[in-house]
Amino acid sequence: MAEGSLLQAYLGWLGGQRRAADATVTNYARDVGGFLGFLTGHLGAEPDRAALGALTQADLRGWLAQLAASGLAAPSRARALSAVRGFFRFLARTGGPDNPAAAALGSPRRRPPIPRALGQDDARVVTEEISAEAEPWVAARDAAVASLLYGAGLRIAEALSLTRAEAPLPGADAGLRVRGKGNKERVVPVLPTVREAVAAYLALCPHALGPGDPLFVGVRGGALNQRQVRAAMITLRRALELPEHATPHALRHSFATHLLEGGADLRAIQDLLGHASLTTTQRYTAVDEARLLAVWTRAHPRA
Repeated sequence: MAEGSLLQAYLGWLGGQRRAADATVTNYARDVGGFLGFLTGHLGAEPDRAALGALTQADLRGWLAQLAASGLAAPSRARALSAVRGFFRFLARTGGPDNPAAAALGSPRRRPPIPRALGQDDARVVTEEISAEAEPWVAARDAAVASLLYGAGLRIAEALSLTRAEAPLPGADAGLRVRGKGNKERVVPVLPTVREAVAAYLALCPHALGPGDPLFVGVRGGALNQRQVRAAMITLRRALELPEHATPHALRHSFATHLLEGGADLRAIQDLLGHASLTTTQRYTAVDEARLLAVWTRAHPRA
């Protein structure tokens, strides 16, 4: 049976016995049809069952490589491979071959996105003006939160989980004890400017805060939530025409990126961020390399 007949038999089985949605059948027709078209060129003839049974993982990797070269993203390549695996399972149930090559092939992995940091000037503007038009105590509160994200590398959830007793204030020598993902605890140093921002907020805060109360509170005195901080960032971003990736989490990215640019050790940055794996921290080296390439492109006389 030639490739066209095999594909139609598979699609008919999907839509009939499996009752797959029309969109699914359409997607599988495109993915498996593309795979069979690749094999026709790769093998020099339309593949029949015997040819499909003789395929190796190298053949399948060649097909995936062609998809990657065409610009198809990793999730789309993974979906195409899933469709082809289903096709081979269908063949095994309907007279063979039972070729394990597709099942044994690892799915394309999505490359983790490169963290998008703000420039140093933009990060500084955010910490100083995040709520410049709000009530003075609210502006001081949001500035203190932003200072902890950029000045100490905290996640927004970590900053908002702090209690009044844990407030990093001027004159304290000890670092800030933070409980992060997986309940993992770390101690981070706190810059004097960050301590001063927290003290300025507490001096203006109209709510009486007990030692166990949240350090950062909303206008009614309840715990401040992440949505309110994000909303303040959106307002500032529009007012100052900051880039779209100017978000609270971008301040943490900026903390790590600017430390790396300043020559900080990658292991030290890992400890400060609370990353369980150095691989996660190494993403910031890609940011630094991209920045250096941009500088080289602008400045090199032969660029």
